[in-house]
Amino acid sequence: MKLGFIGAGNMAKAMMKGIISAGLVPASEIVASDPFQAALDGAKKALGISVTTDNKAAASADTIVLAVKPQFYPDVIREIAPVVKDSTLIVTIAPGQTLEKVGSQFGRTVKIIRTIPNTPAMVGEGMTAVCANRQVTKQELDYVCSLLGGFGKCAVVAEYMMDAVVSVSSSSPAYVFLFIEALADGAVMGGLPRPLAYRFAAQAVLGSAKMVLETGKHPGELKDMVCSPAGTTIEAVRVLEEKGFRSSVIEAVDACTKKARSL
Repeated sequence: MKLGFIGAGNMAKAMMKGIISAGLVPASEIVASDPFQAALDGAKKALGISVTTDNKAAASADTIVLAVKPQFYPDVIREIAPVVKDSTLIVTIAPGQTLEKVGSQFGRTVKIIRTIPNTPAMVGEGMTAVCANRQVTKQELDYVCSLLGGFGKCAVVAEYMMDAVVSVSSSSPAYVFLFIEALADGAVMGGLPRPLAYRFAAQAVLGSAKMVLETGKHPGELKDMVCSPAGTTIEAVRVLEEKGFRSSVIEAVDACTKKARSL
C-alpha cells in the first residue's frame, strides 16, 4: 500500500477524501486501521479504501499518517515500530508531538514529517503547517505537501512555530464558529429568523476571509473600508473595542499556544 492511516476518525477521513478526490492516491492504495469497527465500516463505505483493526498492517505502507490523539502516540508507536521500514515516511498530525519526541519513541532514526491540519479540511479548505526532521529529503517533503494540498493549503514552517499554528489555525475554527453563532444571535435579536441569520453570518465570514486572501490588503485597511464616518459599522466596532473583543481574542490565542506547549 502507498498510504496508511492509523486512526479513522473525522480528520483522517477528511484527509483521505481530499487525497482521493484530487487523484493523488487511489482508494485502492490506501489502508486505514482503527480499533472501532464502526469507524472502519464508515470509512470503507464512504471512500472505498481498505480497512483493518491491525495497526501493523497499516504501518506497512510507504507513507503512514498517525491520526490518533496525542495520548495514544506512545502505545501506537511501540506497537508499529518493529514493522516500520527505514524508508517509510511517518506523518504526525497531533499537537505537542515534536519531531524529537516522536523520534525517541521509535527508538531509532526514522523519517518524520510533523503536521498541524485543521477541520476545514472536511470541506477542502484546510490549512496545514508542516516541518520535517533531517532524514526527510526535499523530494519526500514535497510529496507529503502535495498530499496535504489535496484537502486545502499547506505551508512549511520552522518547528518552533508549531504551537502558535495550533492556536491560530488548528483550534481557531472553534473561535470562528463561536463568533458566527454570536453574530447570528445578535441578528435574531434584531428580528432575523435564525436559519437566515446563520446563513448571513457564515457567508459574511467566508467572504471577508476571501477578501483578505485575494486582495492582499491588511485586515485593518479592509476594516476601514467598511467603516463610514458616523456610520453604523464604526459604532459596532466601538462597542467591540469597548468590550475588549480584540484583547479577548489575543488572550485566547495566547492561552491556546501555552496549552499546546505543555502537551
